Amino acid sequence: MAASCVRMTRLRPQTVQLLLSRTRHSGDSDPRAASAKVISFCPPVDSKYDWIGPPDRYSNLRPIKYFVPADESPLEKKLRELRQETQDWNQRFWAVQNVTFIKEKEEFIISKLNALGLGQRDEEGRKRTLDAEVMADFYKAFLSKNFVRHAQYNREWYKRNFMITFLMGQVTLQRTLKKIGWK
Repeated sequence: MAASCVRMTRLRPQTVQLLLSRTRHSGDSDPRAASAKVISFCPPVDSKYDWIGPPDRYSNLRPIKYFVPADESPLEKKLRELRQETQDWNQRFWAVQNVTFIKEKEEFIISKLNALGLGQRDEEGRKRTLDAEVMADFYKAFLSKNFVRHAQYNREWYKRNFMITFLMGQVTLQRTLKKIGWK
């Protein structure tokens, strides 16, 4: 695989179980560390633009392959690397968060159906669902349980985005000064 390709991870069912067990015990786990099927997409070699791949199955985020200009300055490189690092960090957080949410939601539905004396499927073989009021209890409990984790995520996200915005301003200023011949 060429160095300019974007690696996208598709987690196998066994990997999801491993991810969930790590999530329960260690907090923020890295789903990419587990064995996974890796899918790649490579933008054309002569491309001068950022490329965005298809959404990840677990995080729902699209991977980005940032364009690296031949005359990239150290400041531009720092910005690109911070943007990529932030993308990878977001990918890890949301993959863990979404997998945990789906698993806990399924467990909640099964427990409620069992408490009502109902099976997971109706007489016609369709999957049973719960009404919105019952599910609202789950959503509220899930958000309450994960409040601290979400608050930490938001603080870190704001820090990273502030730094990215600051670096973008510096890069724009640097490019403008370069265009007008200022040294």
